[in-house]
Amino acid sequence: MSCVGCSRAITVRANLAQPQRLIARCISSKPDVSLSTSLPPPRLNYRDISENVVFKSHNAFNRKAPLPIGAIQNIARLYDDKRAIASTLNSKRHERSAIGDRIRLLAKDPISKQAVLEEAKTLKAEISGLETKLEELESQLFHLAIAIPNDTHPSVPIGPESVAVITSTHGPEPVPSTPQRDHVNIGRTLGLLDLESGAVVTGSSWYYLLEEGALLEMALTNYALSIAMKHGFKPVTTPDVVRTDVAYRCGFQPRDAQSDQMYHVSTSSSSSSTTSTSSNGQQPPSLVLTGTAEIPLAGMFANKIYHLEELPKKVVGLGRAFRAEAGARGADTRGLYRVHQFTKLELFTVTEEGKSEEMMEELKSIQVEIFEGLGFPFRILDMPTEELGASAYRKYDIEAWMPGRGSWGEISSTSNCTDYQARRLHIRYRRSAPGSSSPSPTPSTTTTTSAESSALPFAHTLNGTAAAVPRLIVALIENGARFNEDGVVVGLDLPSVLKSFWVDTRERSIVRWV
Repeated sequence: MSCVGCSRAITVRANLAQPQRLIARCISSKPDVSLSTSLPPPRLNYRDISENVVFKSHNAFNRKAPLPIGAIQNIARLYDDKRAIASTLNSKRHERSAIGDRIRLLAKDPISKQAVLEEAKTLKAEISGLETKLEELESQLFHLAIAIPNDTHPSVPIGPESVAVITSTHGPEPVPSTPQRDHVNIGRTLGLLDLESGAVVTGSSWYYLLEEGALLEMALTNYALSIAMKHGFKPVTTPDVVRTDVAYRCGFQPRDAQSDQMYHVSTSSSSSSTTSTSSNGQQPPSLVLTGTAEIPLAGMFANKIYHLEELPKKVVGLGRAFRAEAGARGADTRGLYRVHQFTKLELFTVTEEGKSEEMMEELKSIQVEIFEGLGFPFRILDMPTEELGASAYRKYDIEAWMPGRGSWGEISSTSNCTDYQARRLHIRYRRSAPGSSSPSPTPSTTTTTSAESSALPFAHTLNGTAAAVPRLIVALIENGARFNEDGVVVGLDLPSVLKSFWVDTRERSIVRWV
């Protein structure tokens, strides 16, 4: 596809002969932190891992994390080795400083000075060897620890999706399940969607929204946005392309090497075999299409230090979500339920470390307010360990009743990522001293001393779906379809909360506000 406002072509590497497997390659199991040259390497807590080997091992097993056998035990061993070598290295560096003083004192004694110079030469080689060994240990530690998932909230159910706990139900009584309410048939009859043209133009699981279908997308987006803004969320539109490194730091990593997740993007210069580097001789960054606005929203806060008084930071981002694996789940591929591209409005917050569980409940209450206004039945689930992504400490899913599909379908989720993303993106804050005056609201991105930097706590990040538009359309169509006495669909009953966001001024009779 072409880049608007740029003469360079952009290529999405994909196999168009197999629309259900459009991704060219998945993210490597070992991240290349050099891809994002402006961000320092993730700062992982090796000490915490080493002191909690049993807990971390059980946690990774319960979450089905793709770790090599014995990875966490190896981290503990490597961390001990690193500390021992670092201690020896510091001693040797101290000796080197002392030798420098001795050489200066022996300036008039060439024989003794030469002996000390030989000693310094030997010491230099020892230091160089220790530094090389320390770098090797750091690399091994990093590549093992980066794949360890976040800790898990003690209330999270252990196991697969089937053990999720329903915490509450909302809305009216569910209407009976019937194929008559299938959103694909209704959408075709009312002229709301065109799947056939989408398949011709791009492939399966791509679509056009038409007429009231297109208007419904815009109304839903603005309706959900208005509620988020009412609760203090700042509106943001996000880039749809991000560096692979940033996506990986946010926790978007495959469970196995064959797990297709993201579309990988390259400029024409980087995809050419003859021109693989930029004009300054550097390899261009690896890019992906975003799977959710959560990724660029998290990136907004990367490598920033906030004052406590500035937290929480609350933003709501509008972007397109791209999912390369959309065609891989059987019946879910029908219609709009599981598609390769969709509009998504995302809530994102940055909090101090002790306030994230409270913020998670706030995000959930905003989602409940949004969906209760839409008038369909829905329920909230506390998701089990095997359904948590790498970054989530806890996750709530919200499912709407979809009578045409004959089942509940996920329309939203909320995740508390604690400091998992913040450690990888370097999102920190300063605790204000008692009695100090309010600081400037501008976040600090300047350098700090190493002592200050290590003392700064990492923030906690959370995200929640305000509106995943196609699935909301599925729920609204299947619950709101209006039929005549012959059982033929003739229109849609839509919730009146959307009326003020409806831009159509034409005389069409299929929509009735209820």
